[in-house]
Amino acid sequence: QVQLVESGGGLVQAGGSLRLSCAASGGTFSSYAMGWFRQAPGKEREFVGGISWSGGNTYYADSVKARFTISRDNAKNTVYLQMNSLKAEDTAVYYCVAAWRGLGGPNERYNYWGQGTQVTVSS
Repeated sequence: QVQLVESGGGLVQAGGSLRLSCAASGGTFSSYAMGWFRQAPGKEREFVGGISWSGGNTYYADSVKARFTISRDNAKNTVYLQMNSLKAEDTAVYYCVAAWRGLGGPNERYNYWGQGTQVTVSS
C-alpha cells in the first residue's frame, strides 16, 4: 500500500512560482508512475501532469504546458511539480497520484491518491 503526502502549497501572487512535493512511502517508488491532478471549487477534477515509472515520459494538460514541470527523484521517493507563471485559474487543491508500472498519462488508472495541498493564486 502506497501512502502519498503532498507539501509546498500556499498563497502566491499571479506570475509567481511554487514547487509542490509529494513524498511516497510503502512501496517501490521507482515502479510507479506519478502524477498530479487538481480540483478547483465547483469544477471537476482534472489531470495536470504525469511522469512514467521510468521517468522517460512526461505528460501535461494543455493549460499548464510550458509553465509546469513534473520531475521525480527516486532516491528520495519524491515527485515534484514546479509551477511557474501562475495564474488565478491555477487556484485549486492539488493531488498527488500513483499507478503501478504506469506511463503517467491522463487516462492512467491511478490507484493511490494523496490528501491534497491547496494552491491559491491571487490576481
